[in-house]
Amino acid sequence: MEERLAEHSAADTPPPTKVGPGPDGAAPPGSSPGSSSGSPSSGEPAIWSRNFRYYFTARSAGLLSWAMLPVAVSAGLLAGGYGLDTAGYSMAFLVAPFAGLVLFGGVLADRFTARRMMIIADLANLTAHVLLALLFIHGIDHLWQLYGLLVVAGTANALFQPGASSTVPLVSRDVQGANGVLRTSEAITGLGGPALAGALVGFGSTGWVMVISAVAYGTSAICLFVLRLGVVPAPPAGQSLWRNLAVGWQEFTSRSWLWGVILVWMFYAVLSWGPQLSVAAGVIVPEHGASAFGLINAALGAGTVAGGLLAIRYKPRRPLAAGAVAMMAYPIYPLGIVLGWPVWLLAVAQVLVGAGIGVWGVMWATSVQTQVPGEVLNRVHAYEVAGSVGMYPIGSALAGPAVGAFGTDTVLLVGVVVSFLTAAALLAARPIRTLERVPDRV
Repeated sequence: MEERLAEHSAADTPPPTKVGPGPDGAAPPGSSPGSSSGSPSSGEPAIWSRNFRYYFTARSAGLLSWAMLPVAVSAGLLAGGYGLDTAGYSMAFLVAPFAGLVLFGGVLADRFTARRMMIIADLANLTAHVLLALLFIHGIDHLWQLYGLLVVAGTANALFQPGASSTVPLVSRDVQGANGVLRTSEAITGLGGPALAGALVGFGSTGWVMVISAVAYGTSAICLFVLRLGVVPAPPAGQSLWRNLAVGWQEFTSRSWLWGVILVWMFYAVLSWGPQLSVAAGVIVPEHGASAFGLINAALGAGTVAGGLLAIRYKPRRPLAAGAVAMMAYPIYPLGIVLGWPVWLLAVAQVLVGAGIGVWGVMWATSVQTQVPGEVLNRVHAYEVAGSVGMYPIGSALAGPAVGAFGTDTVLLVGVVVSFLTAAALLAARPIRTLERVPDRV
């Protein structure tokens, strides 16, 4: 396996260690296949290394923008007199290119380094959000303009996402702890982002949400530029794009716990996760206003903070089993909407849901990053994201027609049942339930 130096090589980087996969793709005990020679040395803090501090800042800025965008667009369109169908189609235009192109993002990240692709993605997002700001400030004359800019944002995130996961083992020795910190940051931005977006939309200032997002993406690009990642793995020279994709697919399908989770998640994304945002907005915004919708979603961030903080210290022997148990909280929120709970009680439900999502997210991300060899991690992560998120735009696009055909309560109740069955299926599958944690690097 050939290797190449990143743009800023670290002088004290230790020589690379290659670890072959064990049974079912799992690494031998005590190894960390997701790591590479770009990992921080043992003399640095286990989590808060120099690189991790810069990466944390970059990721937090991007997460703030991502947390604001769906709420700002959905609530902004509904407040502007557009229907639920338009809000649902907007989310589909945002997520569909992401799901369709993330595989190529993984290949490009392995070929040209994840850092470069993430910087390019941040600059593309900065441009798109400046134009979105102008569009919302001056008024949407043609919906295709909005849809086109959302496609650019989705494409940029397809370039960014594979590297966002594979960079974590390069900047911190305690991968689960780092993921817990990042999940907490995601939760805090999820707490402030939707609330800020909802409040600004309520005051008719959707364009300013986009201005804030543009500044955040610029900050992220600068922080990523100053990273020093040392030697990072690369595919063999001369391999074609399609060969790179094929190798990634082989690595993905060789791990039954990995493709098993994604298979379950595909049904969950179409029938529960995908429709929920726009359907919930269609119920809550007309009854309680855009600000209430933003605050309810912010409660999700508050819960995820708790889940992320817990996952920094809580390191179960079987992480995916623990995460699946935590996901049992997910059905509470859509059930509360069906039962007509008041805003405060829906917010409490979202706190519980967020805690479950936070624990699951850290356990899942850490499992992928530590069980998959670093030289194929970007591609495997891309397949993982494409499979799990790829079904989301279908569920989002079908939300409006489904509500029209079956009613809001029916669509939400289907989501309740499917989300419960998702957690149950994860626990029932033996490769998922029994996957053991890889110990931290020392």
